[in-house]
Amino acid sequence: MTKDQRFQAAADLAGAAAAEATAPRWNLADLFAGFDDPAIEATLEAAAGEAKAIAEAHAGRLEELDGQGLATLIERYEVVQEQLGRVYAFASLSHAGNRDDAGVGRFFQGVQERVNAINTDLLFVTLELNRIDDAVLEERIAASPELARFRPWLANVRAFRPHQLSDEIEKVLHERSVTGRSAWVRLFDESMAALRFPFRGEELTSAGIFDKLSAKDRAVRRDAATAISEVLAKNLRLCARITNTLVKDKAIEDGWRHFARPISSRNLANQVEDEVVDALISAVRDAYPRLSHRYYALKARWMGLDKLEFWDRNAPLPEDSDQRRSWDDAKVIVLDAYRSFSPRLAGIVDSFFEKSWIDAEVRPGKDSGAFCHPVVPSVHPYVLMNFQGRARDVMTLAHELGHGVHQTLAADQGLLMSGTPLTLAETASVFAEQLTFRALLAQAKSPVERRVLLAGKVEDMLNTVVRQIAFCEFERRVHDARRKAELTPDELGDIWMEVQKESLGPAFTYPEEYRAYWSYIPHFVHVPFYVYAYAFGDCLVNALYALYAKAPEGFEPRYVEMLRAGGTLRHKELLAPFGLDASDPAFWQGGLAIIEGFIAELEQELDAAGAGTAGATA
Repeated sequence: MTKDQRFQAAADLAGAAAAEATAPRWNLADLFAGFDDPAIEATLEAAAGEAKAIAEAHAGRLEELDGQGLATLIERYEVVQEQLGRVYAFASLSHAGNRDDAGVGRFFQGVQERVNAINTDLLFVTLELNRIDDAVLEERIAASPELARFRPWLANVRAFRPHQLSDEIEKVLHERSVTGRSAWVRLFDESMAALRFPFRGEELTSAGIFDKLSAKDRAVRRDAATAISEVLAKNLRLCARITNTLVKDKAIEDGWRHFARPISSRNLANQVEDEVVDALISAVRDAYPRLSHRYYALKARWMGLDKLEFWDRNAPLPEDSDQRRSWDDAKVIVLDAYRSFSPRLAGIVDSFFEKSWIDAEVRPGKDSGAFCHPVVPSVHPYVLMNFQGRARDVMTLAHELGHGVHQTLAADQGLLMSGTPLTLAETASVFAEQLTFRALLAQAKSPVERRVLLAGKVEDMLNTVVRQIAFCEFERRVHDARRKAELTPDELGDIWMEVQKESLGPAFTYPEEYRAYWSYIPHFVHVPFYVYAYAFGDCLVNALYALYAKAPEGFEPRYVEMLRAGGTLRHKELLAPFGLDASDPAFWQGGLAIIEGFIAELEQELDAAGAGTAGATA
């Protein structure tokens, strides 16, 4: 390493340490005071008692209830779910913040088992609701305004009627989930959190080592990639076992429930038709050459390279100062972006900062990802991320707070109807990213800074659209192949490499060490086929933002009402006030055209500036 490289590496470390120093840790006291808080046991006991009382009064006799009786039953059911959700959220968030602590893990498992057992008594509610004849249920809804309020939830529950099994089998599946799928998910999470990556005399966490893949120094990225590959390779057998088991488990249940394809159950849960998702996936895959292939060829030229390595994908560009921002700076940037669009939404965001609802500190054992947990409507959401001062971290902060805003506004719908389908859940988060990006772009002080920001946004959009659809395609091929036989780590690596070559294109080399990188993606384990929702949200937001930019007057109230709707409306109803229709193939093409336009703009600016001859950072 040269003297300059050592200086840059030291500067990177100092910048990261400074950025992380003030990143906050959340305060979960709004849920419970601690693991020994007597309110936890009292809440579980109250929920258990009410669940048994509901079952004793109504199990096997739901069809006998009139409209008002059904409404009262659902209201009682919702209260129990709120109680259980509060305790479960506390356990889940505590575990996400410290997966290394066996005591925290035991507490989380204990809560899972208690919540599962209590819900077993209430399983009859949705099963018996689905056995009521359509005409009979409509009569009862018409006779009871209280029951009519729950119409959207009833529609969502009854959408699964064709796939419902016998009460006995449903009960077995429910009771065994804590020792089945949930147990395998926990094994994955704790195994990933426990990994340590040797890097130049240090032992880094997942968050720490993956941050190195965005380092300015190419040698740092190379060494980080080698460390990641070696550690993931040592754990491939475990990850392959978890993947094979969960994919087979899903295939068995999908077969019982008569789902046409592995993705169909996710589409149904997302309240989106198979053909709409197919159109999205097809549109993005067809656009690979115009989007990712084209941009990464441009990036290689910009960096003075004949070929990019896989560890160059998120590398800073030669003109990028790679400046780390402090937590306080990130807070100001995000708040100002929100305030410029909607002061009332900015007020919600400010609460997350001021009331310690965010955990952004980087520490061992913490979940390496980012999420916003909705908790329950009577409390508030919590955000988890790992802030290290990069521009992408600022965007991640804006993204997760977008979820927080959405969940806060939708809370008025109550627990059963506040939840938003995954396809629409990404709308507010991606829109928040767009607002933040536009604010930064407007503040750019030079053409160089503007180019770097624009390139960063293109990369984020490619990660959101192209990469997530590639992940979805990986899942599709894995699930299809697993139906024939168990997949070896080599076979999983083959599928991964095929999909990466298709999606990223010829600008990259694809060495053998990249074969293991499928194994760390948590969405494959947590929520199969979740990932296309990111692409759905990005294209939807591109369309929404284009409307806002063209006609801002009156847009904000319509946007807020869309978020307030929560899960009460489907995508066609939500988008109708904006004149958008996701079932129209042109809708997806329009969203992708925004990304293509940014890439074309970058090409023109680089050609005009004569960039691409600076060479790579050694």
